[in-house]
Amino acid sequence: MRSVSIVGIGQIPVSKTSSASLRAMGVQALKLAMADARVESVDAVFVGNMLADELQNQKHLATLIASAAGLRGVEALQVEAATATGAAALRMAYFAVASGEARLAVALGVEKMSGGGATAALAKALDAESETPTGATLLGMNARLMRMYMDRYQVPVEVFNGFSLNAHANARTNPNALFKDLEVTNEMINSSRVVDPPLRLFDASPVCDGAAAVVLTRTSEARAYTDQPVTILSSSVATDWFRVADRAEPLHLYAAARSAHDAFRKANVHRNDIDLFEVHDAFSIMACLALEAVGFAEPGQGWRLAAEGAIARDGTLPLSTFGGLKARGHPVGATAIYQTCEIVQQLMGRAGPNQVPDARLAMLLSLGGAASTGLTHLFGVR
Repeated sequence: MRSVSIVGIGQIPVSKTSSASLRAMGVQALKLAMADARVESVDAVFVGNMLADELQNQKHLATLIASAAGLRGVEALQVEAATATGAAALRMAYFAVASGEARLAVALGVEKMSGGGATAALAKALDAESETPTGATLLGMNARLMRMYMDRYQVPVEVFNGFSLNAHANARTNPNALFKDLEVTNEMINSSRVVDPPLRLFDASPVCDGAAAVVLTRTSEARAYTDQPVTILSSSVATDWFRVADRAEPLHLYAAARSAHDAFRKANVHRNDIDLFEVHDAFSIMACLALEAVGFAEPGQGWRLAAEGAIARDGTLPLSTFGGLKARGHPVGATAIYQTCEIVQQLMGRAGPNQVPDARLAMLLSLGGAASTGLTHLFGVR
């Protein structure tokens, strides 16, 4: 397997409602990434999208976007893994280059969630026979996990505030963030609407539109495209029991833990070596449980990293450094690609006011559905 590096990135600003079509958004991000890598053609395009067939009545999206971008004769495939879809597209592009099938590959994520129907469409990541018929949603599942956590560890809902405060503070200096103009305070979180007890408005990520892309190539050839390539050190995926009800320990994110530990093993690094962590903070409870699953905190203690400032950009484990899913936004198919772009900016030293000092090793954890799929990628600079 060849070593693989990222040599170009492209992002469009996340918006509540984009005036652009789904294909136009995808084409724009694709062209931005290719321009950043200084290439006019690629061998493969892997498109991550979860909801287009539900919300835009569109299938065959990868070929549609490749064609609209003027790319003919390329490999173009759509990838889906629920809310971890973008990470799955990245993994496919990574293997295309690592295997030698492609010299230049693009991982593109695009999602247009505005216009209604997103909540019901997202719920299709749950079990259609036993969960969704009861009215279950991803939001409801996370509210249930938060209640379980609070009951088990005897903590109030306010202990989760630090995750939202950190995300929104970082989003303020991210020009692509949905909530870049919103200053969030502890008082705002405490007084925000309860959407599903105990989960509050500021504990959940927003429905939004967005697209992002990255260009990958062989590490041995990367400096032909950029002076600062970022290497993908490892890519790992794991699953948990699909239904939360079937898990002996619902508060342990098994898929996250297994994929993370496998990624550490492949890259020959320890979790304590990580300089920044882009976590799947679609809900505050997921950020907390992910920290515990990976081993950054003991069970019942993940919230302390947020409450004590450890996850701030100048903390011991910077988290969601451009706003995360909570404040940059969570256009599901594009989310992990936005996070990858942000990691590349950090490791290239191009993060501006969001820069984590001396960042050289970064971790991306993506979770699909009710954390039934976990995808971990590690990135580094040499």
